[in-house]
Amino acid sequence: MNFRSEQQESVDINLTPLIDVVFLLLIFFMVSTTFQKSAEIQIDLPEASGQPPERKQFVVEIAIDSLGRYFVNNRVLVDKKLGTLQLAIQQTLVDARLDAKQKQPHIIISSDKNASYQSVVTAMDAVNQLGLHKFSLTTKQSNEDN
Repeated sequence: MNFRSEQQESVDINLTPLIDVVFLLLIFFMVSTTFQKSAEIQIDLPEASGQPPERKQFVVEIAIDSLGRYFVNNRVLVDKKLGTLQLAIQQTLVDARLDAKQKQPHIIISSDKNASYQSVVTAMDAVNQLGLHKFSLTTKQSNEDN
């Protein structure tokens, strides 16, 4: 019987391939990452002063409350659909004996500050699809002194 003593080999971990893989991952993430600069944009909105001009033309007011319900000249609509809003605007023009193509009424869109953006866009879309291009969005003047 041959009894030899086993020699212990030292265990070495080669770090070179590991470092190569880490650098490749670092380069991959640096190249594939997009950076958004939109957070750096600061916009100072203009302020309006003075009295609004007197309106001699017919005005249709579309109001949107915080729940997204529509009101056309203080009449509540049965639902929040685009078609319903268009019909209500057309009915208001018929009641005023105005033809949308002949005489352009002025449309005023007023919305609650907690109303969804989608409901405001729907109101603008309804006005635009009816061929009415004179509309404005209302705001209120702030009571704060800057």
